Amino acid sequence: MATKANAGRKTITIRLKRSTLGQKPKARATVGGLGLKKLGTSRTLENTPAVRGMIKKVLHLVDVVSET
Repeated sequence: MATKANAGRKTITIRLKRSTLGQKPKARATVGGLGLKKLGTSRTLENTPAVRGMIKKVLHLVDVVSET
């Protein structure tokens, strides 16, 4: 059941599929900014232009699991 605060908000679920070892510092910081820490972890975030831009920068490291 959706709460009143989250009613009507779109979300996107992402999962870290590749390690950040060997990646450039900006890519590591972007993955950290998305809230992903360990390999295989997933987060559900609000689908905003800022979040979509961050995902686009590290698309080679993450999977977009679902969009609602």
